[in-house]
Amino acid sequence: MGLIQRAVEAAGIATISISLSREISQKVLPPRAVYPGFPLGHPIAFPGETFRQKQVLRLLLKYLKKIDSPGTIAELDLTESDDHSVIRDISAFN
Repeated sequence: MGLIQRAVEAAGIATISISLSREISQKVLPPRAVYPGFPLGHPIAFPGETFRQKQVLRLLLKYLKKIDSPGTIAELDLTESDDHSVIRDISAFN
C-alpha cells in the first residue's frame, strides 16, 4: 500500500493509511499512517462500535492535515478505554 501511496502523492494527492502492523509500516514507510492499535481484521474498530469507527475516520482526516513528514506513523491507543472521550496519542510522531 505504501508504494501506491507514494505514487498517488507524487501526483499531488495527499494520502493516509490505517496501519494494521506498526512494524510493517515502519519498513514500508507510507507517506502518512495511523496505527489505532486494533487487532488484525479490525482496522477501524470492532463491528457495531460505530462511535469508535467514526472516531478513527475523524482522526485519519486530522492526521492527513497534521503529518507533513514522510514516513510518519501516528500511534493511537483507542482500545484501552470504554470512555468515548479518551483518546491517547501515545507517539504522535516518531
